[in-house]
This record gives sequence, C-alpha cells and structure tokens, in this order.
Amino acid sequence: MLMAVLLYLDRFCVGFAVDYIREDLRLTQTQIGWFFSAFFWSYALAQVPSGWLSDRYGARIMLAIYVLSWSVFTAMIGAVYSFAMLLFARVGCGIGQAGAYPTSASVVSKWVPFQNRGLASSIVAFGGRAGGALAPLLTASLIVFFLPADATTTLQPDDMLNRSQFIAELKTAIASDAGSTPQFHVATVLIPADQWPSYLAWETDAELLSDLNRLIADSDLYDATAFRSSSLPREALSLIGDRGEGELSDADRQRLNRFLLEESFPNAIGKLYAPGWRPVMLLYGSLGVFVAGLVWLVFRTRPESHPWCNAAEAEMIANSRPANAPSPHGKPGRVPLGRLLGSRSMWLVCLSQFGTNVGWLFLVTWLPRYLLEVHSVPILQRGFLASIPLLFGIAGVLFGGRLTDSLTTRAGLKWGRRWPLLITRGTAALGYVIVLWLSTLPTSSPLQNVWMYVAAFSLVSFSTDSGTGAVWAFNQDVGGRYVGSVLGWSNMWGNLGAAVSPLIYNFYLGENPTGDDWNHMFLVCLGAFVIAAVCALGVDATCTIAPPDDDDV
Repeated sequence: MLMAVLLYLDRFCVGFAVDYIREDLRLTQTQIGWFFSAFFWSYALAQVPSGWLSDRYGARIMLAIYVLSWSVFTAMIGAVYSFAMLLFARVGCGIGQAGAYPTSASVVSKWVPFQNRGLASSIVAFGGRAGGALAPLLTASLIVFFLPADATTTLQPDDMLNRSQFIAELKTAIASDAGSTPQFHVATVLIPADQWPSYLAWETDAELLSDLNRLIADSDLYDATAFRSSSLPREALSLIGDRGEGELSDADRQRLNRFLLEESFPNAIGKLYAPGWRPVMLLYGSLGVFVAGLVWLVFRTRPESHPWCNAAEAEMIANSRPANAPSPHGKPGRVPLGRLLGSRSMWLVCLSQFGTNVGWLFLVTWLPRYLLEVHSVPILQRGFLASIPLLFGIAGVLFGGRLTDSLTTRAGLKWGRRWPLLITRGTAALGYVIVLWLSTLPTSSPLQNVWMYVAAFSLVSFSTDSGTGAVWAFNQDVGGRYVGSVLGWSNMWGNLGAAVSPLIYNFYLGENPTGDDWNHMFLVCLGAFVIAAVCALGVDATCTIAPPDDDDV
C-alpha cells in the first residue's frame, strides 16, 4: 500500500505542476498532451513483460527494482531542460511503474485467503488513490514552499513569455474600454491615457521589461473591482488583506504587484512560483529509495518462506482456494498468450478497462486546468478541490473490495465480479451526465458553482474506484501462477486507454478551449463509461485463463 501511495504520487504530481513545466520549458499544449500520453504508452506496453518477470523471479527483487527505477526517472524530470529529455524521463517512469500493480496482485494471490482477495486488492489500490489525492494538494504546497521567501519580484528576460501577445492583449483591452478587467486596469496604470495611441510600440523586450518593472516597483496596482473575479494565489489574497489593514511593506507591495501582473496576462508573463516545480520532483524521487529498501527488507515471495509467517497461516491460505481454482505457486513458463487471446471474458475486461481509463484520466490530469480556466480557482484552493474527487475514490476503492467479496460469497464467483463492474461504470457515466446538465444552467442558478461540479466529479471517482477490487480479484481468480502476466495484460489495455486519453482531450480542447469544447470532451468520457458498463455484462471469472498446474506452457 505504501508503494502504491508513492506510485500515484509520482505519477500524477505532474498533473498539477504541468502549467509551470510548460512555462519553464516553453511547451505547447500539444506537447503537454504527448508528455502525458508518453507515460501511459510505455506503462501499458511494459505491463506484461514486467508482470511476467515478477511471476518468474519473485516480488521481492522485482518490486524493489521497479520502485527504485521509476523514482530515479521522477527525480530526472526535475533536472530536464528540453522537451526530448522530458519525454525520455517520463517514458522511463512509465516502464518502471509498469510492474508495480501486476506484482502486487501476484503477492495478494499468494498471501491472502481466497475469500478476502477483493478487500486485500482494494487496500493496495487504496494506497494508489491516497497518493493520487495527495498529489495535487501536496504538490501545490511544495511548489510554494520551495520558492525562497526573498525571491526577486523583478521580471527577468525569461519571464517575458510572449511580448507580442502581451501587447496584443493590452491593445485589445484599451480598444474595448472595459474598465472592470485586469488588463484594462493595468493599461491605465502603466500608460497615461493621453499616450495610448502612440505608446504601445516597445521595440525590444528590454524596453517592455523596464516599464513593467517600474510598474511592479512604484505602483499600487490592486483594484478591488478589476480583480474581483481573478484566481489569485493564496499569498496574494493574504497580501491584499494586509494592504487593507495598512500593513503592507514595499517588498510585499511589489510581490503583490507581480502576482497581479501574472494574473492579468497569464500567457505572457512568467509565474513567480514557476521555479518551485523542479525541487518537488527531486524530493518525490528521493522518497523512492526509502520505499524500495522497505520492500526488500519486508517482502518474501511465498508465506512459508517468511520468518514472520507460521505453518498454520500458510496452510489456512492454501486451503481457502476452491477445489477448481488454479494454484498461484510454481515457476511459470512462457506467458500464456494463446489462452489470453482466446478468453472472451478477458477481452471484455480489457475493453471495459480501456473505456474506464478514457473517462477517469481527466480527474488526475486536466481537472486542475479545468478548475482554473472555467471556474478561476486559485492555486492552493485548486489543489484542494482537485484532491476532493480522489478522496472519494479512496472511499470507493475500500467499499468496492468488500462489495465484491460479499457478492461472491452470496451470488457466486461469476456475479460477484460482474455486478460491481456493471454498476460502478454505470454510475460513473451518471457523474458526467450531471456535469453536462450543470453546464446548461444559468449563471444565476445556485447550483451553478464549482462545488457542484466537484461533487459530480467525486461521483465519477467513487464509482470508478469501487470497481477496482473486482477487476483485481478477477485477474487473480483466472490467473493462477501467472497472475502478474494476466493482470499485466488487463492493465495494458486499460492503460492504452489512458495513453490515448490526453490526445483525445487535446483534440477537443486545443490551446484555448471554450465551455462547449469542455462539454464535448465530457461527452466522450460519458460514452467511454457506457461502453465499459456494457462490456462488464459478459465477464465470467469462473473461466480460468491459467494453464493447468501441470502444464508449463
């Protein structure tokens, strides 16, 4: 479970840091889409080989290697200075993480009584969801923490991201004469009104930076009317409060002016917090050394080989399996590819997993961006709100593990795995139906607020994760001593869905999406969950995939 916390923390911390990564490396949204996608392509394609290596050589050595390798690549992300290096590090993270869950499923199949497989699997997955929920909140706080308190507020040449866009937005604001906007307010403070027709002609970045730094140093830029709807960071809001009480020093006033300027021209002015993302990646990577060491010290492949497990415990685990269930022990041969390809249930699980990830991945990649661009949520609040759906996912994953075990006891193995998949994918689709309905309400409606959207996304997350225990348990039911390979195969198809998801999202959203663009993307997510639910109808965990125990394929 601790490994899974680190797994998802390292995987999804970039979802919150991505705006700073994009700014620092001067990337486009299309490149960011490939950055997200690259992880899942490598993660998906390495699933089966990684799972088979764990089946063959044991969880102890292989999981320690996997944790250490992905942690090194996570730290490497914090040191890159080009798009190619960023992709290389992210692909390395995907390959390193690919074996984590197949190995964990193999451990559960060997160590946990049959009737508790769903719950045990959900406890491991609980760690992943806890790490995913922690990622945006912790990453946001650490990005702020790692920025020195005495960092200069003066704009440097690299802080001018796009001079021509800045001038164009300034001209548009002046021409519109919309006095309540941040851009118009900045224009009135920066340039005397009688000089507007002739002044907007900075020939170099240096000239423009000089005027902007004068604005930061010498002005009282804040205006309550102009910035009333802005998504200012918490520090800026605190400084505004101090300003109202007359307690703002010159240094604090300059810092506030810098935040206000960034907020007014987010695509043209670099962020003061931007340098903080690199040490966050280095910190997360270093945690992996500790977790890899714990795995090596604590893990053993089989219960009877562990000094803390007695013979009675090992016998209880072995005797809990139904008479016709394949044994999880024994040295596997080749991956049973033919039996995987010939299993209708496995194909349906794979398609269900593919659709599930297309619908779910938005929550851990683009949700912070959606909260910023559509609902103007500030950075630290954005981290908190983005974590809420994943917190509901934590509850869902524990609920779902107990649910599939209980249903299996009462309704049999087939329906005990089938019902949780069908119901949870259907209710996840309902979550997106609610999101689309909320977007049709007038702005005056009391339901038209960001908390209602977060509640709908929380339903998606709770529902998705409530089916996780059933998916893992299904793969353990049919996998025998090939559980790592079988779950790796299932996970591969699920993560191919995750790999194409950022590209699908970017196709609908582009660089500057409208509300309709977001809704079109949500329709795709809704359809993906409907397909996942339909596929669940044909899943049958009583049809094993593992070859007979005496058949070493």
